[in-house]
Amino acid sequence: MTSLVIAEHDNAHIKVSTLNTVTAALAIGGDVHVLVAGANAAGAAAAAAQIAGVSKVLHADAPQLADGLAENLAAQVVAIASGYTHLLFPATASGKNVAPRVAALLDVAQLSDVTKVISADTFERPIYAGNAIATVQSGDAIKVMTVRTTGFDAAAATGGSAAVEVITAAADSGTSTFAGREVTKSDRPELTAAKIIVSGGRAMGSSDKFMDVLTPLADKLGAALGASRAAVDAGYAPNDWQVGQTGKIVAPQLYIACGISGAIQHLAGMKDSKVIVAINKDAEAPIFSVADYGLEADLFVAVPELVASL
Repeated sequence: MTSLVIAEHDNAHIKVSTLNTVTAALAIGGDVHVLVAGANAAGAAAAAAQIAGVSKVLHADAPQLADGLAENLAAQVVAIASGYTHLLFPATASGKNVAPRVAALLDVAQLSDVTKVISADTFERPIYAGNAIATVQSGDAIKVMTVRTTGFDAAAATGGSAAVEVITAAADSGTSTFAGREVTKSDRPELTAAKIIVSGGRAMGSSDKFMDVLTPLADKLGAALGASRAAVDAGYAPNDWQVGQTGKIVAPQLYIACGISGAIQHLAGMKDSKVIVAINKDAEAPIFSVADYGLEADLFVAVPELVASL
């Protein structure tokens, strides 16, 4: 029994989501291999070889794999899939784009958002916005899975000594081309990898107040900034800050929710955080039901006081 983790990378470094997915693969048992498909990605392949628990790295290098186009990456995975019992993708935007294509090409069912490995063929995954946990069993010879990264600790990025095997790259599918990419640049930690997150909700009132009140707190804590869907829809925060079922799933060491009521879709994205602090003047706000620490107060008074005391 051998599992293949499809790595997310920038052709030079391995992303943290891959480390969480390796942990899930190790929980299945057997050998764990990692596929690094890219262009001039020797650096990423070398980094993957250092991941603890990985026994082999497969390195496919070609221009058509440079930008992670779903069609080309899916073809690459399918070309080597016969040698594996499990194919694991992080449940990120990229993983969710490629995994269904692989499952369809292999004519197998996909196991989505796996949060726990019970056995080699049985897994747990959240349903109904995380309000229920389904136990699913697959009889497929090759199991295609996306792994919710917050459900597994990250494997150690160093300590491994896997062999790197260069494999033949799959041909360009010719069905899509890379047009361009707009990347948000920030000095703050990436939201899904941040250890501390400060989030704001609709109660912030405006984008100016959002930044004026929450930025000093995030700066003091070295935190990433997040937002509820209501705040994003109102234009208070950019779309890539959205935390929730339709945004990003996070599980930081500390999550501070300011003026967030705690709608089900938001709770689904952050309730696995290790420590949750809620600041809200509504004592009946649902966010208090999942908070480890709750402060019933006006956030426009409480947050500056908190910043001043740090």
